[in-house]
Amino acid sequence: MKKYICLIGLAGLLVTSCKKFGDINTDPTKSSNLDPAIQLGYTQQKFSGDLNVQERLGVILTMPLASHIGGAWANQYGQFYVKQERYASLLWEDNFVNEIKNILDAEERTRNQANAKNLNGMCRVMKVYLFARLTDLYGDIPYTEASAAYSKGKSAPKYDKQEDIYTDFFKQLDTAMVRFNEGQDVVNNDAFYKGSVAKWKKFASSLRLRLALRIAKRNTAKAKEEIQKAYTAGVINVADDNCIMRHDNVQNDYSDLRGNGLSAALNQGDFVYYRLNQAFVAHLQNTNDPRLYVIARNYLDKAFKPFERVDITEQVKAQVGSFGVRPADFIWDNWQNTIYVNTPDAQNVPVSNNEQFIQTANWLIAPNAPFVHLGYAETELLLADASIRLNITLGVTAAEHYKNGITAACKQLGLYTGAPAISDAQINQFIADNGLAPGKELQIINTQLWVLYFLNGPEAYANIRRSGFPVLPSGFKSGYSDAQQMPRRLEYPISEKSLNATNANDAIGRMGGKDDWNNRVWWDMP
Repeated sequence: MKKYICLIGLAGLLVTSCKKFGDINTDPTKSSNLDPAIQLGYTQQKFSGDLNVQERLGVILTMPLASHIGGAWANQYGQFYVKQERYASLLWEDNFVNEIKNILDAEERTRNQANAKNLNGMCRVMKVYLFARLTDLYGDIPYTEASAAYSKGKSAPKYDKQEDIYTDFFKQLDTAMVRFNEGQDVVNNDAFYKGSVAKWKKFASSLRLRLALRIAKRNTAKAKEEIQKAYTAGVINVADDNCIMRHDNVQNDYSDLRGNGLSAALNQGDFVYYRLNQAFVAHLQNTNDPRLYVIARNYLDKAFKPFERVDITEQVKAQVGSFGVRPADFIWDNWQNTIYVNTPDAQNVPVSNNEQFIQTANWLIAPNAPFVHLGYAETELLLADASIRLNITLGVTAAEHYKNGITAACKQLGLYTGAPAISDAQINQFIADNGLAPGKELQIINTQLWVLYFLNGPEAYANIRRSGFPVLPSGFKSGYSDAQQMPRRLEYPISEKSLNATNANDAIGRMGGKDDWNNRVWWDMP
C-alpha cells in the first residue's frame, strides 16, 4: 500500500480545500495532467481510509442508528436520535469536493480513450458506488450537474430525483460491463482487485444486485429485470472475489489514509469507549450465533495502548455474563459493581463498570483490518431475499442461497488476523437451528444481513430502511432525543440551503416542503 501514499499526494493537485460550490478554483491544466488511474486509487483508498468520514458517519451516526454500537458520549447522535448538523453534513461536504470530483473527472477524461476502456469502466462503477452512498443517505442530490459544479466552476447544480439517479446507475453499470475486456488496458493502480477485469465485472454485477433490491418496493418490474441481469452476468460467488480494501498497519490521523479509517475511529484516544448495543448482543446470544465471541470481547483498559489490553472475556462471562449497552443508555446509566478476575500476570484484578460491557474485538479494529465493501456472503443473502420477495429462481433455492450466505459470513471473519476460526460443525449447527421459517423468510434473511453489515454502518442503516428488518428497539432518551423512532435520512447541509437555495428548495419541495430527517427517501417505502 505504500505506493498509494504517492498517489494520494498527487491527487491533492485536483482536490481543493473549499467546501462550497462557488469557491472551487478550477485549473484545466492540473486536471488534464493528473493520471485518472491515480484518481481511481485515491477514491478507493479514501472511501475507507478517511478517519474524518468513518468517525462521524460510521461511529457517531450510522453504526449507532443501526443498533450496532452505543454507550459513548459521541454515540448519542445516532443512538438517541440527536440532531447535529455538522455530523450529518460531513459526508456531503467532504465527498463532493474530494472523491466525487476526482472520479467524475477521471471518468470523463477516459470516456473516449481507446487505451483506457477498463479504467473507464472501473471509474464508472466507482462513481455509482460513491453516489449510491450519498443518495441513500440524503435522497435527491446533485448528480447530472455534479461534474460541472466541481470540475468546471458551475456554482449551483440542480438536485436530481433519486428515482432518476437510480435509473442512471443501471445505465452506468451497463456501460462499464461493455467497456471491460481482459485484453485491453491493465490498471495497476487499482486498490481493490489489482487490475483484474473479471473481478471488477463481478463487483459491478453484485453492486447492481444490491441497488436493484433497494428499488424493489418502488418498481418491482425494474428490480426483477436488474436482478436477473446481475445474476446472469455473474455476481461474486466465491470469497476470493470479495471486494476488499486491504490497509496498512498505520494508525490514521485526519490526513493519513493508509490505515483503516474506521479502525482508527474506534480505537483512537486514551481508551476505547464504544460498546456493542444490547439489541445486537441479545440477538447473537438468542440464536447461539458462533460469531458472537469472534466479534465481541471484554478487555482490561490500558490507556493509549488498546492492542496491549488483556482479554478477560471468559472471566467476565463466568461471573456476570456478556452484555452490551441498552438502546437508550449511556455506558454509565446501567452501572455495574466492580468484579475481580485473575490474569496470567496478577490475581484479584478489579474490573470496572466500563470493562464489563462487551465491545468490538481487537482484531476487527486493528489499523490493518480489511474493509469489506461487498462480498460473497452479501450476494448470497441478497439473492435469497430476491428469490422470496420477487418469486424468482436464481440458480438454487432461497434456502440454499441463505445457507451459502451464512457460511460465507462466518468464514469472512477469518480475514481478520488473530480472529478465532469458526468450525464447519458450528456453522452447520447454527444454520440448522436458524433456518428459513415459512412466512418469516425476509425477516430472517435481512436480520442476517444486519449482522453481516457490522462495521459497515451506512449499508446496515440502508438495508434496515430498505427491508424493514430487523425491527429495532427505539433509542429515544428523554432530555436528549429529537425523535421517537429512527430517522429515515440525513438533512441537507446548511451551506447548501444557503448557497444553493433554489435547487435545494426544489428538492425539499418534493419532500413536502420540509427538510426533515423523518422524511423517507424515494426507495424507502413502509
